[in-house]
Amino acid sequence: MKYSIIVPVYNRPDEVDELLQSLCTQQEKDFEVIIVEDGSQTPCEDVCRKYADRLDLKYFMKPNSGPGQSRNYGAERARGQWLIVLDSDVVLPDGYLVAVNERFHLSSSTSEIAAWGGPDAAHPDFTPVQKAISYAMTSFFTTGGIRGGKGKKMDKFYPRSYNMGIRRDVYSQLGGFSKMRFGEDIDFSYRIVEAGYKTALLPEAWVWHKRRTDLKKFFRQVYNSGIARINLEKRHPGTMKLVHLLPTVFTLGVIALVLISAAGRLLMYYVDNDEWRWLCLTPWLPILLYSGVILVDSSLKNKSLKVGLLSVPAAFTQLMGYGLGFIESWWKRCVLKKDEFQAFEKNFYS
Repeated sequence: MKYSIIVPVYNRPDEVDELLQSLCTQQEKDFEVIIVEDGSQTPCEDVCRKYADRLDLKYFMKPNSGPGQSRNYGAERARGQWLIVLDSDVVLPDGYLVAVNERFHLSSSTSEIAAWGGPDAAHPDFTPVQKAISYAMTSFFTTGGIRGGKGKKMDKFYPRSYNMGIRRDVYSQLGGFSKMRFGEDIDFSYRIVEAGYKTALLPEAWVWHKRRTDLKKFFRQVYNSGIARINLEKRHPGTMKLVHLLPTVFTLGVIALVLISAAGRLLMYYVDNDEWRWLCLTPWLPILLYSGVILVDSSLKNKSLKVGLLSVPAAFTQLMGYGLGFIESWWKRCVLKKDEFQAFEKNFYS
């Protein structure tokens, strides 16, 4: 068998339904699907039964252990030459597997490419909030384009688990995903490269990615990503790049500008002198300028002013959520000298 598609699931039966429907329409048919229910309270077993006669599908239920360990659970039961790990909230275009075949001839187990990843995009039917969040996660002006888009990038591309293929023998040799609850896919990509294997970006093998449905959930996601960045640097020294520091610099800059503005307002109130008005207003200019860039760029790319407007708070959520998580992790890991499990047992390892 050529491909084993492995999907860890936690309380997302509706999303799994859409993913399995998109797998039914794939032009390439030589694949199996392995759904691993990671201790969900709302399982998707009934959804999987709907596709039992249309897909080579296996469903497993296990206690909750996080996405990385669930992927390993599925990999142990897979038969394919290539393991493709997907998030449960993605939908595949019809030619996804054909694009994988044609781009790197991955049908051969002797391919020089050991792992690959593809970009993600927002489907036209996604809600405006989902499109705004997708923009915040993929734009050069927010993430530096490091997630695999076709535009400019500020760092080398490393495959991520929402859309990632790994040669089976390499997966087995490296022991699969670690016990990290967040950042485990980047950790695996780093280990693949450090072992001397090649990874590749497949722009044609893209997916529609729903991501979070509101800014509160999105904040929690990117906050954890900020935490994971310090943990990744501790595991893989030298992997932290300028693009990883920018959200923290942005966060500290925004906080500083707001505090300067507040100081100006206090001086105006207590000194009773309008000469401090400039100190109250000027700090907002960089914030408004950045917001304008996001508004225009997102509106043009999404062809929607509404999505452009929503992209402004989404961009600030992405950058400041990541930055605040980074600062917390830096404080606990680098200042207090806690190890990964001590510092974040409640977040990741409980």
